[in-house]
Amino acid sequence: MMEGRGEFAEVKETSILPMLTVDMENKENGSLDVKNSVENGRPLDPADWAVIDVVNYFRTAGFEEQANAFQEQEIDGKSLLLMTRNDVLTGLSLKLGPALKIYEYHVKPLQTQHLKNNSL
Repeated sequence: MMEGRGEFAEVKETSILPMLTVDMENKENGSLDVKNSVENGRPLDPADWAVIDVVNYFRTAGFEEQANAFQEQEIDGKSLLLMTRNDVLTGLSLKLGPALKIYEYHVKPLQTQHLKNNSL
């Protein structure tokens, strides 16, 4: 019976891992530079991300526990791009340290990049 559970876990991990395989570069400020998002099963533009894409993005970035809050609150890409600092710090009920990193190193840069890519 234990073998069955092990096999199931392997199958589950195998089906998720291709979406989570990314080239990441640790920056001095502790953020991660996530590259090749199209190859990771997510659309390039965060505005097109489904809730699971947002969740997988934060799991990949090292915020496994906090990623669940985005799923519970049904935050898709469009919602993510609309989030304020206050939304991340208080609306998701996250610990302050991870919430600050999520906003400053991930949400804010995604918003900035989206605006640059969509302005004429």
